[in-house]
Amino acid sequence: MKKLKLTGIFILISIAAFAQSELATENVILITFDGLRWEELFTGADPELIENKKYVEDIDHLKATFWKDDALARREVLMPFFWNTIAKEGQIYGNRKYNNHVDIKNKQWFSYPGYNEILSGFPDDDRIHSNDKIENPNKTVLEFINNQKAFKGEVAAFGSWDVFPYIINEKRSGIPVNAGFETATGNDLTDTEKLLNKLQTEVPSPWSSVRLDAFTHNYALEYLKKNQPKMLYISYGETDDFAHEGKYDAYLNSAHRTDQFIKELWDWAQSQEQYKGKTTFIITTDHGRGASDKWKDHGIEVKGAGSIWIAVMGPDSEALGEVKTKGQLYQNQVANTVATLLGLEYTNQKEVGKPISSAIKKMEE
Repeated sequence: MKKLKLTGIFILISIAAFAQSELATENVILITFDGLRWEELFTGADPELIENKKYVEDIDHLKATFWKDDALARREVLMPFFWNTIAKEGQIYGNRKYNNHVDIKNKQWFSYPGYNEILSGFPDDDRIHSNDKIENPNKTVLEFINNQKAFKGEVAAFGSWDVFPYIINEKRSGIPVNAGFETATGNDLTDTEKLLNKLQTEVPSPWSSVRLDAFTHNYALEYLKKNQPKMLYISYGETDDFAHEGKYDAYLNSAHRTDQFIKELWDWAQSQEQYKGKTTFIITTDHGRGASDKWKDHGIEVKGAGSIWIAVMGPDSEALGEVKTKGQLYQNQVANTVATLLGLEYTNQKEVGKPISSAIKKMEE
């Protein structure tokens, strides 16, 4: 809070309200990878896993694609957009080698509790403790934003996992959610949407509850082009499912592919008058994973699964790059950061995490 003294009276002004008229951000695109470890983000392919025949079908091919002896070169090969663009123009938090921590507040360390914490701004271990398809009793920041007059009808969500309509509580919130194997609907479908609808019925997914991320990405991108929402949420899911199956090669390929999906979104946004210089990307993950043979798993019993990362890039975020100073952020800060960047003072039924002050220049002044 900022405190101003006027004629002996102290007036408290929330940071969000103080900064509202000064922020350049008019749009936010929130993106999540499901279960992408901080280890791969910051050091690239794991030397212990990339040569393990239990997890890699063609070691020579995978090493030719993603291996470099130097960890900094490895991470750039794996996720070039992160390290050639976000690391230069934005901020990346969570490299624990520098004692820079991003942690989960909930006590579950798996997907639904993680997404609830990201989207609502607080953990709810009493009610959100499974991945079951239950309507989220908590209102998310997406619902909060959609309920604001200036943002009504300007919010949408896309996800690969078919539980997202429940996490976002599509019925109550009124937010359009395209997730799982849902198709694009409406009377004004583009040729791309029609093709995606056709292909989604013809291209088999390895999983019964998660579609391939290429469909999620292209549905979201087409919606963005057609409707130009101010708040868009996209959740990519493949990394988690390939990891659970112990397919380290597919896990790395998916991480790389998603990095390129995000680049495509960013490049398109920078080519559009509504979005160029007015859009902030916030990227994170719902949970971490274990190390060594525990890399396939997560949950409260898996050491390291509560360790995550956050990246931010936009006109109101200083170009700090990879943050190498000691620090502590939490998953519950994402929702309030989203709202604050849109000039909104976010409140919910429980206390929410504070916005990430270092991600918003005006909050540090």
